[in-house]
Amino acid sequence: MTAKHKIVVIGGTACGPKAAARSRRCDQQADITIIEQTEYVSSATCGFPYYVGGRITQRKSLDVVAPAYFKKNMNINLLSNTRAMEIDRQKQKVRICGVQNGQESWIEYDKLILATGSSPIGLSCEGSKLKGICSLWTMFDALKLRELVDGRKIKSAVFVGAGLIGLEVAEGLVAQGLQVTVVEALDWILPKLIDFEIAAYAERHLKKSGLQIIAGTSVVCFEGEDGWVKKVITDKGKIDADLVVMAIGTRPNVQLAADAGLAIGSLGGINVNLFLRTSDPNIYAGGDCVENVSRITQKKMLAPMGSTANKHGRIIGTNVTGGSETFPGVLGTAVVKLFDYNVGRVGLTQEQAKAEGYDVETCLIPGLDHAAYYPGARKVLLKLIVDKKTGKVLGGQGVGMGDIAKRIDVLATAISFQSTVEDLANLDLAYAPPYNSAIDPVHNAANVIRNKQSGMAKGFVPAEVQKKITAGEDFVLLDVRSPQEKENCYIEASKQTLLIPLPELCTRLAEVPRGTEIIIYCQTSNRAYQALRILKEKGYENVRFLDGSIAAWPYETAGIKPYAEQSGLPIALDNGI
Repeated sequence: MTAKHKIVVIGGTACGPKAAARSRRCDQQADITIIEQTEYVSSATCGFPYYVGGRITQRKSLDVVAPAYFKKNMNINLLSNTRAMEIDRQKQKVRICGVQNGQESWIEYDKLILATGSSPIGLSCEGSKLKGICSLWTMFDALKLRELVDGRKIKSAVFVGAGLIGLEVAEGLVAQGLQVTVVEALDWILPKLIDFEIAAYAERHLKKSGLQIIAGTSVVCFEGEDGWVKKVITDKGKIDADLVVMAIGTRPNVQLAADAGLAIGSLGGINVNLFLRTSDPNIYAGGDCVENVSRITQKKMLAPMGSTANKHGRIIGTNVTGGSETFPGVLGTAVVKLFDYNVGRVGLTQEQAKAEGYDVETCLIPGLDHAAYYPGARKVLLKLIVDKKTGKVLGGQGVGMGDIAKRIDVLATAISFQSTVEDLANLDLAYAPPYNSAIDPVHNAANVIRNKQSGMAKGFVPAEVQKKITAGEDFVLLDVRSPQEKENCYIEASKQTLLIPLPELCTRLAEVPRGTEIIIYCQTSNRAYQALRILKEKGYENVRFLDGSIAAWPYETAGIKPYAEQSGLPIALDNGI
């Protein structure tokens, strides 16, 4: 009788259970065992922020698969509350220990799957061990935080780090009436995921919704009282806090793999090949504990996402049962809900692209998520990053009340197939007024880039214009909106500014000086682009438009409505760029 193929999985949550389930579907005879150090084997960890914030009311809702399901429906052995202590690669067995009783034993394997996940990064400083300082990474963390919030013992909370999880949880606590502050060491929120213009647009909304953001600030230490945290000490002052949530980031859990002599990559994750096989041909690894490959740069990167972990699990389950599937890599695709706003990103940011040596072309496109005349159209602001040399799409970001995830998914698909802006501009996307505009904001973004590449248009991003204003450079800031629009909101510049509505531009050209740099803006850059074409035709040479104009301006503005986002978008958008 042929011995059963023994497959052992270390780790639950996403990759581990997925790999085990796929293994079973591929091999009905295999002996499959999952080893998980907690009682929670298959949990929706991405739902933890919404459980803590009260949006998800029942803890059991976070159980993706109940523990009993594995044995009853899948014939998979489950060793919960069991910790993997050591891997003996020569004898192909794992030493395990019961978390509660301390009993040790060995379990043999033919193929071993490591899905050990990652752990939150903390701060080693004075007061870091005080009660009330925690993270949100495990079910135990979620239960503890929910208990504290429900007990109404917490009035003020400080989040250290403005990443995805921190902002998701912070939103939930603000909704429950807590005073919440987010402290970020870098200059804007989600600093490794989005560029300044998109972050500023989102940050303004967060502040308006009651969340305090303190960026460019480092935490020095913590002060407590009776063993509980009471203050967060930063390099810029003190912040009251009954609760501190560490949300700096994560690091891969690789100790078990490293102790077994498996290769660890330069970024600290387990080194795997395209088949997700480690340096040992009988051991595979996936999820947060491994290093991935960027589909753009082909360089290693860490990508701790539940979606990636599930893809890994399926491929590993196929391969440990005789298959040969490969994983092509990741794009760092992400989306997050922040109060009424959606924020998404994919690929490289502008700064990341420059760091990789790309000469990039970018654009900022304000728009609506469906036809303006159909009720309920909502604002979006997109940023597109493209390689000037090849025209290939390198990355994209979006923010606004409208459907951002759809646009990010379109860009993720385009980048995956190495599409150019020409490809992007001509994608045959679904269209009907309740769902889209005849020309999607993604199409508009691609067309703006094409205009820039062909020389029909030149633009400045907001940061470049703000730098010129601050430095007092000599240029003309030309506003081609109506006087009423300017009264609502306008950009203040210390040098010469002009207001000439677009319909009057051709008859008032004498007011526009020649030989001086001219930067044109309007509400969304549509009229500014048209004005640029008029001036170029009339012989003006040094003319540019402000990317995104007022709708994308991330700095303070003057007027009755002092913020660009409050000035709104026009009812109808000209899609003729």
